[in-house]
Amino acid sequence: MKVALGGTFDPIHDGHRALFERAFELGDVTVGLTSDDLAPTTRDEGRYVEPYDERLDALEDELSAFAAEYDRDYELRKLQRPTGIATEEQFDVLVVSPETETGGTRINEIREEHGREPLEIEVVDHVLADDGEPISSTRIVRGEIDEHGNLTPDRDGREPVE
Repeated sequence: MKVALGGTFDPIHDGHRALFERAFELGDVTVGLTSDDLAPTTRDEGRYVEPYDERLDALEDELSAFAAEYDRDYELRKLQRPTGIATEEQFDVLVVSPETETGGTRINEIREEHGREPLEIEVVDHVLADDGEPISSTRIVRGEIDEHGNLTPDRDGREPVE
């Protein structure tokens, strides 16, 4: 199977790794990484996003490990538009998170408008942090959690209260 997924991946965390793992379980993977121009438009909070080349290097490190583990091929592509690469004919499956599932539905509408078969949409549940809330790049950047969902100490050095 040919699997597609996409995102900004800044910073990469265990929720992203769950997406990658499911994608590699299913087949050969193409990952679209948002361009520097597109990345800020996909974020509601307007936070800083690392430059494309830095995100690309980090993503390459992650994907190469999964590809080796699952003996799969992968490709990285730059995303210039929100619907990304998944509207292209060659894909069978789109791996998404719960908040991007509606984007997957839109991609299938576009595919059907172009006479292409819809993709199977594979929704991967959130990975939860120690506080029971989803791990997210925004929470990591804010200093609430680390990439694995561990709660971080308060700024004054005290451990967070549960």
